[in-house]
Amino acid sequence: MRDIASDPTADIAKEYLERENKEKEVLALLLDKFLEKKDQILVQKTEMGGSEAYVGSVSLEWFASRVHFASGLPLLQKKYNQETDNIEIDADSIDEIQQRPVDWSRQAPLVQYLAARKNHKFPPVLVVINQPWVDDAKASEWDSEERATKSTTDFTPLDKDGKVGLLNVSEENVTIYALDGQHRLMGVQGLIELIKTGKLQRYKKDKTADDSFITVSDLIEQYQVDPAYLQSLPKEKIGIEFICTVNSGETRNEARRRVRSIFVHVNLMAAPLTKGQLAQLNEDDGFSIVARKIAVTHPLLEQRPNRNPRVNWNSATVATNSTVLTTLQALQDMSERYLGQKFPHWKPLEKGLIPMRPEDEEIEQGIAEFKKLFDNLANLPSYKVLEHEDTPVLRRFSFEKDGGEANILFRPVAQVAIAQALGFLVFKKGFSLASIFKKLKKFDQQGGFTGMEYPQSLWYGILYDPNKKRVQVSGKDLAAKLLIYILGGIEDSMERAELRKALANARSVENKTIGFDGEFVELKEVGLPPVL
Repeated sequence: MRDIASDPTADIAKEYLERENKEKEVLALLLDKFLEKKDQILVQKTEMGGSEAYVGSVSLEWFASRVHFASGLPLLQKKYNQETDNIEIDADSIDEIQQRPVDWSRQAPLVQYLAARKNHKFPPVLVVINQPWVDDAKASEWDSEERATKSTTDFTPLDKDGKVGLLNVSEENVTIYALDGQHRLMGVQGLIELIKTGKLQRYKKDKTADDSFITVSDLIEQYQVDPAYLQSLPKEKIGIEFICTVNSGETRNEARRRVRSIFVHVNLMAAPLTKGQLAQLNEDDGFSIVARKIAVTHPLLEQRPNRNPRVNWNSATVATNSTVLTTLQALQDMSERYLGQKFPHWKPLEKGLIPMRPEDEEIEQGIAEFKKLFDNLANLPSYKVLEHEDTPVLRRFSFEKDGGEANILFRPVAQVAIAQALGFLVFKKGFSLASIFKKLKKFDQQGGFTGMEYPQSLWYGILYDPNKKRVQVSGKDLAAKLLIYILGGIEDSMERAELRKALANARSVENKTIGFDGEFVELKEVGLPPVL
């Protein structure tokens, strides 16, 4: 028997893989050697619009201790308030301001977000590297024409193209300032302080102390935060992008204009999402999730062939001639005001916090309850008209072009008020939807929802502003209380008296009160309508 010859292709492949693994080991050893030094960060060099930048990552602990607020840049020192970390704006400093004031009331919500939400995420921050010589006009780094002979960034490339390397961030040589990410810095600094001391002072916008603290024990009790997990947070990494304060060849004024311009561009390009877009994307807020589901599945709202869309997905308002019935933002508000009575824990514990996503079982319950509400709404006579009529004529005021019925059911503000009232009656007072809608159908048939611009309407002066001749959003809560009243949900005589007074005040214009017959009457002569 002859020996089986080895496969030369397999041998070459094996040799190649072995060599590649060896090279990776060597590279890892070299990187470990370089990165052992605390004064160097592995970065990738980028260039855009003529500006060089270096992208890397740092621990939250490093970020909190090494990065300063941009308002502390030496060129702004004469107007810098050390107590608030903000620049005091006056005639001298207005042209030098590079940042919006830091809002210290946001620190506590940001800290709670980082500590209590497992899947938290901050976007990368943009920082500038400064060196002491920048602010010394006689420094050797400035030439005879007052131009810099070097950059404030010290980059050592590790590849032949100079794209990957080490950035010098030695504390002795450089100072780093957050150009974009001041509130992220504030939040991370607060987190580190909370972890180290066990508590964090809450502040008002201008950094005056509030009368309360966040404590680690509160986080453990309210959010079931694991103390060991909390201690691990400072080691988490955040993306960071470095640019220089001064480029080689720049004058100090040119550098300042460039840095300031970059800040403005960063903020202008980052267009905020509309409320409707946030409602489309939000996967944490239970009310948003329920609203989206109903918007795409309920027969009254869903998209159908040969039918104009019923939901405006982006804007929070409905134009006069728009064929939509409502907006996604209004549906979210309806969901919150209706289901918030049954699921109050879906709301964040504090304003500014991101809510915790409810359990799937509860979300399904919420969808079922909200669907019942819309099943009943869809059977109101006004909405039945949609089977052969479009929304503009039902929404428009009579004095607008082509006229209309001025029906409040086709105004998002009224839809939200109805949801608020019914949520209270169903989940707090124990009313059944069947009994409520039996009354509302009769009220609708009698024209109770139409003609809001006429004094005879219950909604005149509340949802309709007779002075400006337009919808009045500020009357939403009063409209909800009136609905609760006419549906039999207010029995207390004091509450009724207060509601009557609020109704009379709403119908008063320039010290004249308009009665339901359209005549001027005394304030005390305006009474509550009969209960349905």
